[in-house]
Amino acid sequence: MSDTKVLRLVKKSENLPEGVFTAKTVAKAEARPAPITVIKPPQRPKSPKRRKQKERELPKLTREEMLKIFRTMYLSRRLDDKEIQMKGQNRIFFQISGAGHEAILVAAAMYLKPGYDWFYPYYRDRALCLQLGMTPLEMLLESVGAEADPNSHGRQMPSHWGHKKLNIVSQSSPTGTQLLQAVGCAEATYRIKLVKELKKRIKNFRNDEVVFVSLGDGTTSEGEFWEALNTACNLRLPVVFLVEDNGYAISVPVEVQTAGGDISKLVSGFPNLYRQRCDGTDTLESLAVMRRAVDNCRKNRGPSFVHAKVIRPYSHSLSDDEKLYRAEAERAADAEHDPIKRFGAVLVHEGIASQDELQNLKDEIDREINEAADAALASPQPAPETATDFVYSPSIDPTSPDFDTEDRVEFSGNPGTMVDLINRCLHTEMKRDPRILVFGEDIADCSREKSLNAVKGKGGVFKVTANLQREFGSARVYNSPLAEANIVGRAIGLATRGLKPVVEVQFFDYIWPAFHQIRNELALLRWRSGNDFSAPCVIRVPVGGYLKGGAIYHSQSGVSLFTQIPGLRVIYPSNALDANGLLRTAIRCDDPVMFLEHKHLYRQAYNKSAYPGDDFMIPFGKAKTVREGTDLSIITYGALVQRSIVAAKEAEKQGISVEIVDLRSLSPYDWNSIVESVKKTSRVIVAHEDSLSWGYGAEIAARIANELFEHLDAPVRRVAAIDTFVAYAPQLEDAILPQAADVLKAITELHGY
Repeated sequence: MSDTKVLRLVKKSENLPEGVFTAKTVAKAEARPAPITVIKPPQRPKSPKRRKQKERELPKLTREEMLKIFRTMYLSRRLDDKEIQMKGQNRIFFQISGAGHEAILVAAAMYLKPGYDWFYPYYRDRALCLQLGMTPLEMLLESVGAEADPNSHGRQMPSHWGHKKLNIVSQSSPTGTQLLQAVGCAEATYRIKLVKELKKRIKNFRNDEVVFVSLGDGTTSEGEFWEALNTACNLRLPVVFLVEDNGYAISVPVEVQTAGGDISKLVSGFPNLYRQRCDGTDTLESLAVMRRAVDNCRKNRGPSFVHAKVIRPYSHSLSDDEKLYRAEAERAADAEHDPIKRFGAVLVHEGIASQDELQNLKDEIDREINEAADAALASPQPAPETATDFVYSPSIDPTSPDFDTEDRVEFSGNPGTMVDLINRCLHTEMKRDPRILVFGEDIADCSREKSLNAVKGKGGVFKVTANLQREFGSARVYNSPLAEANIVGRAIGLATRGLKPVVEVQFFDYIWPAFHQIRNELALLRWRSGNDFSAPCVIRVPVGGYLKGGAIYHSQSGVSLFTQIPGLRVIYPSNALDANGLLRTAIRCDDPVMFLEHKHLYRQAYNKSAYPGDDFMIPFGKAKTVREGTDLSIITYGALVQRSIVAAKEAEKQGISVEIVDLRSLSPYDWNSIVESVKKTSRVIVAHEDSLSWGYGAEIAARIANELFEHLDAPVRRVAAIDTFVAYAPQLEDAILPQAADVLKAITELHGY
C-alpha cells in the first residue's frame, strides 16, 4: 500500500473534534458494544495555503512504520502472556500487565525520543518502553530477577521500568510519586535555560526536550497529581501528562474515584494546559493526539494533558481476580475494543498487510519471546553479597578524610550565630557551584522582583536564606507552593538531572506530606536502580523545641523515623561552627541529606563561632568530645549538648567527672567514639530531645548493651522527653522536654549505682 493511503487513514483521526470519546465508558457496563462512529465536523473550505499547512502537520507514517507499530503492540501483549505463563510455572514471582493500553503507548513513543527526552512511566507502560528501544530480553531479565536486568539489576518487581541509556528514570510502586519528579525533571530544563553557566555543566541537555509522565485513572485521586499539574502549569513546563483511563483502580471504578467520572472536566480550569481526550484503543486517533501533545511541549508552549480511554482485558495483576467485581457483559464489551484486534483489522482492511503476513509476524514474535525467556532464565541472579551495594554513593564518601578539614581551620571575622554561619555557607557554596538551587516556602527575599529593592526581604521565617535571592537571582533562589511533597518531589527530579537542590521544609512538624517522597523515592532511587540513577540533594529542616509558644506543631523531634531509612544521611549540629562545616559536606557529597537545624540553637550566644573559611568541612560519622571526663559518659546531640554541659558542671561540684560526646551526625554515627568513651568511663547516659520510647537513644543504648556489656559497671541510662507531645504552656513544655536538671539527676543516680 502507498504512503499516501496511510496518510489518509491517519488524517481521519486528525479531523476528529476534541470532544469525541469513542472508547466504551467502562464505568457503565454495556451488554453489547456500541458501534464506533467517526464523526467529521463541518469544515469551512480551506485556502490552498491552509491546506498545505494542514498537510504539513499530519504525521507521516510509512507502511513499515505501521507494521512496526502493530509488531510492538503484539509483542507487548505476548510478553504479558509469557510472564503469566512463567508465573504459573513458579519461574517468576509477580506479574502486572499493560494489556489494553498498547495503542496509546506506542503512539506516545512514536513522537518521543529515547535518550533525548525523559520518561517517568508507570507499570502498564510495557508497550511504550518496547517502542523506545527496550528489548523483550531486558524485560524478562527483570521478571526473573536477573543481575543483568537494566531496569533494576534484580531489585525491583516486574514492570517497574528503568533504563539509563533510554532516559527511562527508575520507577517505584507507589502510585503518583513519579509525577512531581517528572515536573522537577522538566524544571531542570527550565532552570538550565535561565542560568547560562548550567548549560556547560549539565550533560544531556537539549533545548526542546520533553518529559513524559503517565498514570492510571486511579492515580488522579492522589494529591501529588494536583500538585504536579499546578507547578507544571505555573512554570509552563514541557511535561506530557498521559492519563491511561481503563476505568478501574484495581477494583474501584472511575465514578467512585473521580467526581463526575471524568478527570478531563476536573482539570479544565488549569491555565497553560493543552488538553486532549481520545480513544486510546484506536491507534490512528492516538497517533494524532500524541503528536499534537508532544509538539505542544516541544515548542515550549506549556504542559500537555492527554486523557486516553483504554481497556483492561486482564485483571489488575495476578494477585487480583477481576471476575469478582466485573460483570461478564462488561468484560465482553471491553474485548470488542481490544486495540490489537482493532489495528490488525485496519491493516488488513486497508491492504497494508494480509492476514497471512500478520500471522507470520506473530509467529516470529512468539519465537523471539520464547528465546528471550530461555536466555533470561539462564541469566544469573545477583550475588547475595551485593545486597548492600549502592545504598550510598560508591564514588564519593562523606565519611572519608577528604571531607575532614577541622585540623586546618583558619578563623576570621567576628563570631557569628548558627544562622549566620549557615547563611554564609550557602552563599559561598552557591558562588562555587552554579548547579545549586535553593527553594522552599518563604525562603526567597521577595518573589515579586519589582518590589525587591523596596523591601528588606524575607529570607525564610528564621532569616537563614536572607539575601541569597538578591545575590544569585530568582532563577536559583525561589519560593515554592505551600506543599512539602512538591518541594521534595521536584528536588528529586532536579537532582536526577545533575542539579544540586538545597531545599527547605519550613518546620519539621510539617514534613510528613513529604515523607512518602523521602522514604520511597529519594532514599531508594540509587539502590533500586543499581546506581543508574540518584538524587543527591539537601533537605534543610528547622527542628525541636525549647522555644516558648512553639507548641504541638512547631516543637517536635521524631528523628528516629528518618535515621532508620537506608540511603538517607541525617545530620544534626549543635553549634554554629559544626553547622557550617557539616552543611558544606552535605552540599558537596553525593547522597541525599536531611540537615536538621535546631531552632533554639539558631541565635544562642554560647554556640557562636568566627568564620572557619570557605573550604571548612566536617565528615559525616565523626563525633566530637566536647568535654573530657572519667566517671561517666553522655552520648548526645542537638540542644541536649548544652544542657548536658550545664549538668556536668553541676555534677563536678559533687566530684563527678562527666565526659560528653556530641554525635553531630546521626546517620551515620560515630560508633568508635562511643566505644572509646564507654571503655574509658564504664557508665553511660544517652540523652536526646525526642520521646523516650522508640526514640533514637534506644538504638544506641541497645548496641552499647549488646557489644560493650563487659565494659559496663551500670545499666545504660536514657534521658529524653516524656512520651507525649510538646505543649504550648511554658510550664508544661518544661515538664515534657528534658532539662539540665533531668540530666543531672541521671548523672548522680548512675554514678551511685
